Amino acid sequence: MSGPSDYLAAERTFLAWIRTGLALMGFGFVVARFGLFNRVGVAVNIGCAWNYLRMVRELKQGSELGRPSRLGLVLAGALAALGLAIVAGLVFFDHGTAHMSADSGIVMVPSHRSVDETVDTIQGMLKAKGIKLFALVDHSGEAQAAGLEMRPTKLLIFGNPKGGTPLMVAAPSIAIDLPLKLLVSEDANGKVWISYNSPAYLQARHNLPKELLGVLAGVEGLAKGAQ
Repeated sequence: MSGPSDYLAAERTFLAWIRTGLALMGFGFVVARFGLFNRVGVAVNIGCAWNYLRMVRELKQGSELGRPSRLGLVLAGALAALGLAIVAGLVFFDHGTAHMSADSGIVMVPSHRSVDETVDTIQGMLKAKGIKLFALVDHSGEAQAAGLEMRPTKLLIFGNPKGGTPLMVAAPSIAIDLPLKLLVSEDANGKVWISYNSPAYLQARHNLPKELLGVLAGVEGLAKGAQ
């Protein structure tokens, strides 16, 4: 016949698994950006709750002392729900915001328009702001003219001498990255991206005075406005 010690042992095991699930979720938060380890942590919490209830039912067949720990079950459920909410938030974040490579300094912003529509929108914004479009390079069009296949890819090169000149006076090397550029391209999945050099990356690369960083920040507004 099952006694109190059996139920206490089952509860200790249950709580230990909750700690394991929580640790996995925490590891996923810090290292894996809410990815695989977070999902594993959620699965562990759900699985241990189910296994604990099953064990208590089996123990109760020989005794009426068995009663599931409500606190433990609520904790496991809350942790699992939190993990699922974080995973859902990650999915939304990955599909709706910018991505940046720390090594290259390239920021990629998703566009809900086609490549041509995005380019047209950016051109309209440049004209409205009085910013000169120096060139529109149709990489995919040139590839097609050469008998090659390439997904829609266009590069806009633009700037304003009043804004760019102080940058080059302060750090002549930045001339290699000016005029500013926005790359609009379609990936293999048909998703359109707007890419540009991070202003902070350019500031660090050329050791620009921080007070001039705002001159480069306009490219971010153009990219977001064209989404």
